[in-house]
Amino acid sequence: MLKNALIYRIEHWDQPSLAEIADRLSGSPFVECGLTQPESAGWVAPRGDKHDALAEIVGGQLVVKLCAERRAVPGSAVKQQLQAQLDAIEQQTGRRPKGKQLKELKEAVVHALMPRAFPKRTDTLVWIDLQARMVWVGAGSTKRADVVVTRLIECLGGGLKLALLQTELSPATAMSLWLSEKEAPSGFSIDRECELKQPDSEKATVRYARHTLDIDEVGEHIRQGKLPTQLALTWASRVSFVLTEALTLKKIQLLDVVLEGAGVDAANAGKDDDGFDADVAIATGELRQMLPALIEALGGLHERQAAAAPEALPDAGAEDAAPWETAAA
Repeated sequence: MLKNALIYRIEHWDQPSLAEIADRLSGSPFVECGLTQPESAGWVAPRGDKHDALAEIVGGQLVVKLCAERRAVPGSAVKQQLQAQLDAIEQQTGRRPKGKQLKELKEAVVHALMPRAFPKRTDTLVWIDLQARMVWVGAGSTKRADVVVTRLIECLGGGLKLALLQTELSPATAMSLWLSEKEAPSGFSIDRECELKQPDSEKATVRYARHTLDIDEVGEHIRQGKLPTQLALTWASRVSFVLTEALTLKKIQLLDVVLEGAGVDAANAGKDDDGFDADVAIATGELRQMLPALIEALGGLHERQAAAAPEALPDAGAEDAAPWETAAA
């Protein structure tokens, strides 16, 4: 369901009904880029093109999906065309365009080449855990996640306020401690992938892949000042992922014990539409249990977020949470 994720806390949200959310999302559907349009973004059905619903509730978990398309003109093509035009103008007028005129010429070249640029499309799944007041954005970078979050706030209404999850210990500090002491946090095991980077202008980097990390060499790198920027972990022998210095989870994978216990074929998990509900239920069920353990391993919620933590929203599966279910009924 999610290969990568950044996690945000819901600091405020006057929760609308599912019907209201679907209506708001339908006001900003995905539309393909026009021939001269550099980018476009909008909401699509999480279940796939054969379905119309832009918001899905599975086991009390809200799932939506943002689709973005971008036409990127290769810089080399722009440079070549621009150079030809500059040479022609210089030959005709005896001077080479600069400043504002150069900028306008470049924009005109990009605009002219745009229809020939091949559009690239990306989908980003968003999971909103109503009871835990967490929003999981299926992106591997804050830049991409920020675009999705901005769209969410614009479309979902209800005064939605989100803040990137913060913990008392920074991931880099915690990972340094675990590796130096050769001891994983409670409930986790350290896997065979790690990246350490020197926090200076040279950014000297050491990477371990498919290599045991229970060695003195790793601790020596840390003592010399390198900080872990990525570390592979497994929680409860059920979920593996790579934790980054930005508290991004990458390479999220449900392990065989989870899929076998749920009667899911690991090779085909998530590939058929009929399995959408099962995939979402299994993935969200595991990840929402794993996250509190990870937060605890990182020293708990940051003091500011812990102090500002509001009461949980009603569980969408509970009777008093009926606005989701009754609106869809």
